[in-house]
Formats: sequence, C-alpha cells, structure tokens
Amino acid sequence: MKLSQFKFKLPEEKIALHPTKYRDESRMMVLHRKTGQIEHKVFKDILNYFDDKDVFIFNDTKVFPARLYGNKEKTGARIEVFLLRELNEDLRLWDVLVDPARKIRIGNKLYFGEDDSMVAEVIDNTTSRGRTLRFLYDGPHDEFKKALYALGEAPLPSFINRAVEPDDTERFQTIFAKNEGAVTAPTAGLHFSRELMKRMEIKGIDFAFITMHAGLGNFREIDVEDLTKHKMDSEQMFVNTQAVNTVNRAKDLNKSVCAVGTTVMRAIETAVSTDGHLKEFEGWTNKFIFPPYDFTVANSMVTNFHLPLSTLLMLVAAFGGYEQVMEAYHVALKEDYRFGTYGDAMLILD
Repeated sequence: MKLSQFKFKLPEEKIALHPTKYRDESRMMVLHRKTGQIEHKVFKDILNYFDDKDVFIFNDTKVFPARLYGNKEKTGARIEVFLLRELNEDLRLWDVLVDPARKIRIGNKLYFGEDDSMVAEVIDNTTSRGRTLRFLYDGPHDEFKKALYALGEAPLPSFINRAVEPDDTERFQTIFAKNEGAVTAPTAGLHFSRELMKRMEIKGIDFAFITMHAGLGNFREIDVEDLTKHKMDSEQMFVNTQAVNTVNRAKDLNKSVCAVGTTVMRAIETAVSTDGHLKEFEGWTNKFIFPPYDFTVANSMVTNFHLPLSTLLMLVAAFGGYEQVMEAYHVALKEDYRFGTYGDAMLILD
C-alpha cells in the first residue's frame, strides 16, 4: 500500500473541536466488514451488538498534563514545552519537545509558573525539536511531579484548533484511566460512560484492561510513499495475567473479542502467541499495522474517524478492509460525522 491511497479531502469544519455533551451519545457508524453494510446509530446502541461472555479490551493509560509554557532566561521569550517522558526520577530529567526550537540551546534556563517557581536547564539536544531538560527542584519526587503537573494543561492534539478549556482536563481522559504515562488519550475509549459500562456488565460482557502509553508518534506525519519504509515511534505497553485469561477464555468459547481503539489493537497484535492467543507482555512496541494484515486476537473494534494519511486510518483500513473503510469515510463525510479525537465513533463487526 502507498501513502497516497489514504488521502481524502477533510474540510476543517468536520474536525470536532468539542466532545458531545454526554460521552455515550456521540454518533456511531456500524460497518459490517463481511457484507459492507453500514448502519447509523448512537454510541450507547453498542450494547445491542454484544452478548454474555463477549469481551471488550480497553487501554487504561492515563494522560498527564503534558503541555506547559515557560519563559527563556534573559529574553523572556515564551516557549512551549511538551513533556514526553521522564528519563530519570532522581535527576528530574525529562525528554521534551520545545517550540520554537531554534531559540533553545544547551545551557539555556527556562522558567515556569507565575512566580518562576519551577526552573529547568537544557542539558541535551535529541532531535530538531527534542531536548532533555533537568528540572531544578529539591523536594521529594511526588511533590515535584505534583508541582510540575499543576503547571501543565491537557495536551489536546494540534488539529483541535482552539485554546484548552477547563472541561478538557476531564474529557480528554477515559473514565477508566488508571496508569499514568500517555501524552494523548486513547480516543475510542472516550465514548464509554459509567452508565454504559454498568449496563454492559449487567448483560454479562467482560472487560480486559491493558496499558499502552499513547505517544505523539500517533500523529507524526509519514514522509515516505512506500509504507514499508515508515518507522513508528516506540510506545511502552503492559499486558497482565488477568487480561490474558479474560481474552483467551472468550476466544476458546468462540465469543466476540472487541478491541477498543487502535492502541489496543496494536498492543494485542504485539502480545500474541503463535496459536492466536494473547500472552503477557511488558516492554515497548513500534508495531505499524497497514493493509494487508491478518489480525489474530480481536474480531471487532471500536475506533474514531481519523485524519487523512494517518497511521490510525491505515490500521482501521487493515481491519475493516481498505475499500470498505474508505467508502465508509466517504459516507461519513456526506452524513456529517465528526472527525478526530473528540469526534464520532465507528464500530467494525464481522
């Protein structure tokens, strides 16, 4: 497959700038991949497509407030700092992106907070925009993290072209978020409300939770036409015994296994044994899934409507069938579905 095969015209007004008022009331397109049939529903109707002992696999990663703004020493220039990951707890070292990068060199100090209460020193250049910062903070580590996160805001993707609002702190997070480490939300999970999950439980549907700390690589532009030459950024993931047992029991009973989102799909396809069962895993993955691809664990998936030329769209096209998914996107545009992180959902079934 070529990059250009995933190009389509997405008018800016189709990108959702805000989530629906209630999580489970976004629209949901249902695509039956065997027949190509399309249905138009509301997200909470998902309950009608699954039964007792079917399993939903969720990503329980928790987004931290990764975007903060500081001022450069002497000049006072405003610098955006995007926290990627902590490299060393004791030394308070963080891997970050800075913008504008041309102004930031090794040895520069950055000041954060109204009273410049947090100071960081640039100690390394990693990429054109990447830097390593050492935060100069003397207190205990948990105190430092609390102070650092208090300065940050919800790291909405840049295509949500507006200022961050107070509601984003809660809405850019799934209700089952638990393990901190993501810099972007696993978006398919944002549609699930507490009420819906309770009703799923009452119906006998089982839940399995894996953790994949979603990174900015999900939004990185692909700069090669030949997709086999694209390298995904590595993301940390964990699949525990409980998740493995829940999923494999459903597979052995021939029940439906639904992957909630592209991060879950990449994680379970990374942690799969040769006989198609899920296995425990702790480590990193840079798995890139694009058509054609044989999926082994899940036979249904929940996802959002993604942007053109994105790795997320490629994975969805691999699962739902390239022609069918591109046709579904054509229908979505015609029917005014909302695209992107805060947009509407798609359920792909056999």
